[in-house]
Amino acid sequence: MGADIAAASPAARALFERADQTLGFALSTLCFQGPEDTLKETINAQPAIVVVSLALLAALEEYLAGQNQGAVERLRPAYVAGHSVGEYAALVASGALDLEPALRLVRERGRLMHEEGTVCPGGMAAVLGLEEAVLQEVCAQATEETLASLGTQGSSHPGLGRVVIANYNAPGQIVISGEQRALARAMELASARGARRVVALAVSGAFHSPVMEPASAGLARSVGEAPLRDASIPLISNISATPITTAAAFQTELARQIVSPVQWVKTTEFVAAQGVTTFVEIGPGQVLAGLVKRIVKGADVFNISAAADVERVGRELLARLKDE
Repeated sequence: MGADIAAASPAARALFERADQTLGFALSTLCFQGPEDTLKETINAQPAIVVVSLALLAALEEYLAGQNQGAVERLRPAYVAGHSVGEYAALVASGALDLEPALRLVRERGRLMHEEGTVCPGGMAAVLGLEEAVLQEVCAQATEETLASLGTQGSSHPGLGRVVIANYNAPGQIVISGEQRALARAMELASARGARRVVALAVSGAFHSPVMEPASAGLARSVGEAPLRDASIPLISNISATPITTAAAFQTELARQIVSPVQWVKTTEFVAAQGVTTFVEIGPGQVLAGLVKRIVKGADVFNISAAADVERVGRELLARLKDE
């Protein structure tokens, strides 16, 4: 993960070095060499995703600047957005937060979320082919049944016995999240109500659900101490799917994001409604590019997830400058 871009780009390599120094351990080695099981632990996966995303961005900017002085500024995005932990990389790209405090926050976010996943075990599942309103009913019924079966235990943790919609990813693709018994019941009900497919996700906790309420409170304290500033590029909020630019708004966003659903469909629709026709996903994998294509038909969507993508996409973006 990220090894090819670190080898190909001095700017990316320098960013990995800064990350290692900030975190106090060799995150780069974990990314490049594994072991994979350790890398997948949320406390490590979250900073890894952010660092690789920003390393790819640094490599792209390095390439653009080398080809055309002033290209980075002229190709400045109208908006930035990130899905869940990707919002931290987007904040750095927006100018609202520097790399080092962003990584310290992400590491703490991962620690708190992992801890809550241990205290109140849960998970997430993708539900395909079921309408939002039906899935809301499914989650409400699963929560009601599970709380009833737990009796007085239901008050011992804010997430116990509860399941909710966590991610609105694309039309016909919604993710639910919750405490393990409530999630299992919701998965059964979703299948019974006609879902085309219900797939358990390989995650270690019930992210973006009430299970994360204690983690949200802990993260709010760390976010309150972070050197956030107003952004030079608007960030589209995961929670509201509207632009936010102030340090105060970012504090609220980051603290509440982990217990709130990610409004990715509305985020993408909002950006498209502002006249944006070119979307560039920068980070490991190609999931968001695929989602954007489903949400905004006919949009130009590019993905930079490896070293080989930097020059290819960079050339496409530079061509747009010539067309101006």
